[in-house]
This record gives sequence, C-alpha cells and structure tokens, in this order.
Amino acid sequence: MSGSDLFEAAGLSKRAPQPLADRLRPTRLAEVVGQDQLVGADGTLTRMLRSGRVGSLIFWGPPGTGKTTVARLLAAETDLAFQQISAIFSGVAELKKVFEQARGRRQVGQGTLLFVDEIHRFNKAQQDAFLPVMEDGTITLVGATTENPSFELNAALLSRAAVLVFRPLGPEALDLLLSRAEREVGRELPLDPDARALLVRMADGDGRAVISLAEEVWRAAGEGERFDAARLGAVLQRRAPIYDKAADGHYNLISALHKSVRGSDPQASLYYLCRMIDAGEDPMYLARRLIRMAVEDVGLADPQALVVCNAARDAYHMLGSPEGELALANACLYLAAAPKSNAAYLAYKAAARTAKEAGSLPPPKHILNAPTGLMRDEGYGAGYVYDHDAPDAFSGQDYFPEGLPRQEFYRPTERGFERELAERMRLWDRLRRERK
Repeated sequence: MSGSDLFEAAGLSKRAPQPLADRLRPTRLAEVVGQDQLVGADGTLTRMLRSGRVGSLIFWGPPGTGKTTVARLLAAETDLAFQQISAIFSGVAELKKVFEQARGRRQVGQGTLLFVDEIHRFNKAQQDAFLPVMEDGTITLVGATTENPSFELNAALLSRAAVLVFRPLGPEALDLLLSRAEREVGRELPLDPDARALLVRMADGDGRAVISLAEEVWRAAGEGERFDAARLGAVLQRRAPIYDKAADGHYNLISALHKSVRGSDPQASLYYLCRMIDAGEDPMYLARRLIRMAVEDVGLADPQALVVCNAARDAYHMLGSPEGELALANACLYLAAAPKSNAAYLAYKAAARTAKEAGSLPPPKHILNAPTGLMRDEGYGAGYVYDHDAPDAFSGQDYFPEGLPRQEFYRPTERGFERELAERMRLWDRLRRERK
C-alpha cells in the first residue's frame, strides 16, 4: 500500500471537507477535557447553568484549551442564538450591525450569545461599545483572550463580566484527545510509548495542536512503520513554545526565574532561563535581568555577583549565540548559589524616601570645601577632621545635615561578605560613641 493509500485509509484525505480537530469537537459540555474547574460536576459554568443564570463572561487562557468550543456549547445549553466575530477582522461598523441583529432577535423573544474571539484586540472605544447592549440584555457577551484581561480590557467591561480561566491541557487530557482521534480515524498512532509521550509534550498544553501533530504523524508514517522518540522528533521538528515576549508568557517566566534565583534554587533557575532562551527571548534582556538580581537579591552578600553578571553580558556580546548563552547560564547558577541579601536594596529605598521627604537640607558646613575667603568666613570647612589623620582612620564626625537625626538605612546581614561589613560597622558605631 502506498503512502497516499495509507493517507486515504486513515481518513486524512486532502479532499476531506472537515479537519480532524473539527470532527472531534465536543457536542456536550461534559465532553470537554482538561477544564473540570469550569465544566466538571461542580465547575463554575456547570453551577451557572444549574442556577439558570448565565451572564457575560471573559474566557482567558492559552490557545487550544476549548474557549471557542465551550462558548458554542454554552449557547446551545441556554437556547441563545450563537453569533461569532473576531476582533482582528471587525470594527465599529460590524459591531453595530451585530447589535442590530441581536435587537431583532430580542424583539421575537430570543437572546444572543455573542462570542468575540481575541477580544483584547479591540481598542478602548470599541470595548466601550459593548457596554450598553450588555447592560440592557441585548447580548450575552462571551469574549475570549489569550492575554491577561486585567491589562488588556478596560475596567468598565470587566466590571460587567466574570473572568473564567482556561488552563493548559495536561498530559492526561491530551492523551485522551489522541485516543479520540484514533477512534475517529480508525487507526492507532504508529508511536512507541516514549514517542507518544513526546508528542504530548510537543503540544504544549494545546488540544488543537496535539490533534494536528497526530495528523502529521499519520501522514508521515509508511506502511508498518512505527516511530520512536528520535524519529518522531526528526519528522515533526519542533513546535515553538507558547511565548509572547510582550505578554503573559514573558512576564510569568521572568518572574519564575527571578524568584527561583532569590530562593537559591540553581536547578529551577537554570530551567527557566533555558525556557526563555528556547522561546527566543532577547539574551540582552536576560543579561539585564540577571544584573538586576545581582544587585537586588545578592547585593553585598557577594559583591562578585555583579562582576560575574556584567562579565556574562560582555561574553555574550563577544561570543554571540549559542556559545554566549553558556555565559548567561554561568551567571544564573552563580546568582542562585550565592548568599542572599536585600539589605542594600532596602537601604537604597529607605534613603531615597528620606531624601525626598526631608527636603533640601544643606550638608553640615564642616564637610564643605572653602575655596574662597568668604566661604571660610562663613565657616565652611571649620572643624573638619581628615579621617586618615585620625586613629584607625576614623574621626567619628557627623555627616548628616543639621536638623536631620542620624539615620540607619543599611543593616547588613550576617550572610556572606556582609558578615564582614556588619563587623566593620559595629566597630565604627562603637568608636563613634566613644569619640563624641
């Protein structure tokens, strides 16, 4: 049997009018996989339907998690007319047309569930257009977005809709979809267990993607051929991770990296660094963030941390990719394994706050230079003690402005190099008291 015959036998003909993913689309909410928190026996949507009250909703979640499917099924469950538009292709004129159609249905006693895909693509004025028709019941809005609604949708719209979170599909849910695909096609996937697990990982939580990848496997497999993980990787290459450098994927991963470094977990820190590199993050952004971690979370507990991070940045400039990424990895591991102190960070914030609140207080005159006679007559420099001439090279003079009591911004920890700094500062405090 030729490859094309196998292709036909598997029900994957190029002439097939309906993609496999559409053929597998659930017909009941109970068939939706991976979203039990919404459509399970005690899920949020299940309880709403049971109460008979379903208001406007925002579905937030990554691609391929069932947002469109659930919206369609929700309309069927509530006897609402289902209408779908995409914010990518729609403007105010089309919205007005849709609203007029919904008003017409309302006059004959039927409501409208308006599903708006990519609703975050609408600007503020376009989002505001939904408010009156949501308030008077002309439409029940269900908006779908992959972006954080808190940042992308205006407050007025969010106040009129409940946000429901769709989760990435887990391995069990994705494997269930593969089993459904096999039943629909009438043929098992030609994969050994390791290859099947790899296929699930490649889908990256996306149900539509796992079915599309399965279709590619059926198309690529010859008669009697069975793929192992290595062969599958060669056939499918790789799927780009879900990652938008201007959106949640970016901020979530950099947050995870920063907190893993702060939490002194080199293994997790390196994992998140590699996730971001693999997703195509700008290496200089990563270098800048590592430098920030060095000064914020390691600080003076290990002054070499900043040196290492700056050197890693310079090494990347010199080596480029992929060799330069190893320098970033070295810096990441160094930071995660370093002693931690945010004492300098807290001291800076406290000093900045005092500097702002205390106003323009002049420094004490004894530490001001007196290059002119007039300034000497005014007392500039009078009584200043050159510290190198004092015992222990420490005079103990007061350097704060008159009217501002001595402040204690920096409190070094007893970790790493700061232990030595703390010891020095205790010595100076004792000498300062003795020499008053």
